[in-house]
Amino acid sequence: MQKLFERLTPQQGIVLYYIAAILISFLLLRLPYVHRHGVHISYIDSLFVAVSGISVTGLTPVSIIDTYSIFGQLLILFILNLGGIGVMAMGTLLWVVLGKRIGIRERQLIMVDNNRDKMSGTVSLIREIVKTMLMIELAGALLLAFYFYKDFHSVSQSLYHGLFASVSATTNGGLDITGESLNPYADDYFVQAVIMVLIILGAIGFPVIIEVKTYLTNKVPNFRFSLFAKLTVTTYLSLLAAGFAVIYLLEFNHAFEGETWHKGLFYALFQSATTRSAGLTTIDLSRFSEATQFFMGGLMFVGSSPSSVGGGIRTTTLAILVLFLVNFSNGRTTIKVFNKEIHPLDIQRSFAVMILACLICFTALMLILSFEKHHIGLLSIFFEVMSAFGTCGLSMGITDDLSSPSKLVIISLMFVGRVGLISFIIMLGGKAEPDKFNYPKERVMIG
Repeated sequence: MQKLFERLTPQQGIVLYYIAAILISFLLLRLPYVHRHGVHISYIDSLFVAVSGISVTGLTPVSIIDTYSIFGQLLILFILNLGGIGVMAMGTLLWVVLGKRIGIRERQLIMVDNNRDKMSGTVSLIREIVKTMLMIELAGALLLAFYFYKDFHSVSQSLYHGLFASVSATTNGGLDITGESLNPYADDYFVQAVIMVLIILGAIGFPVIIEVKTYLTNKVPNFRFSLFAKLTVTTYLSLLAAGFAVIYLLEFNHAFEGETWHKGLFYALFQSATTRSAGLTTIDLSRFSEATQFFMGGLMFVGSSPSSVGGGIRTTTLAILVLFLVNFSNGRTTIKVFNKEIHPLDIQRSFAVMILACLICFTALMLILSFEKHHIGLLSIFFEVMSAFGTCGLSMGITDDLSSPSKLVIISLMFVGRVGLISFIIMLGGKAEPDKFNYPKERVMIG
């Protein structure tokens, strides 16, 4: 077994670790006292919730509050953190606590799981990620708990609801214990603002947060932000602003008609933020027009930033593709941005990710349509597919109506979205063998 594991690529190793984490989560969710008294849940639905938790998607065929006991809900919180922070990160932290040595193989897996291109500093990076995430979750939990006290008048209830909301938002898990997502807080701008900040901190990428933290603490003299940080923040904020503007303009005379101007603005801003991969919502999505639902599907397809809690093709992939098209239209084959030049390998990877993502989502859409026949509309299935691939968790309310084969397709999409398409591509290809020879090059007509 050990020899077999050593022959695997780090990407294949990561996939196996996530499969193991899903199986463990599934078994935990089948333990006694996990469900409320008298509630029975099928194996496929337990697997669905386990994958949704590990992939921090938030799609679920059952109501968390009505199905799971307090013990079960705490297990779900653990699963969300395991998936959000990362299986390798949590495993590494456990090994460090136990005083175990982190070997070369483990460092390779950490490097792959966090989209790094070098092995040095991986263990210290994991410590920083875990510490930062837990601090953000704790700060969010205390802030929300203090505010929730006016509703619950109970310290324990306020702390519990604050903790669950904070973990769900920070990990972009999207699961809730209200039974209505954040719809009860549609008029509460403070709760929405806190949740949006937590969503952004979880989705913008761990390296960006660490770089900002390094800059603010002035630990490194003459510190300069990396190209990754600049490109990520610019793209993320641009998508957030564009999403807000498009949703508000499309729904100004539709879903937001009759609402106050400030409520409409918060509706649009929150939905733009949550489509990054969070899955929480403050409004019934069925109120939106088909144009808005389709647009939100596109935002979920892009997803969050690399080395974050979210999925999708990721923000940097979109940025590189757009920049390449702009430069190519001007007769240039290189991409220069922020006084740096994008590596050709990253351009190739961006196109590979986009092509594979389109193929996977198209195949998933076609399969679910064939399984469901005319039972569910095309747009609702498209929305569900984009949500699963982007590990977002927003839904048009069809998740519990899907057949078992369709649920398996959604489970596969959530898994691929969490593992990451680069790891998935390399996993399929196996270990790369260097070319032993080259053929003569010849041009081919394109377009």
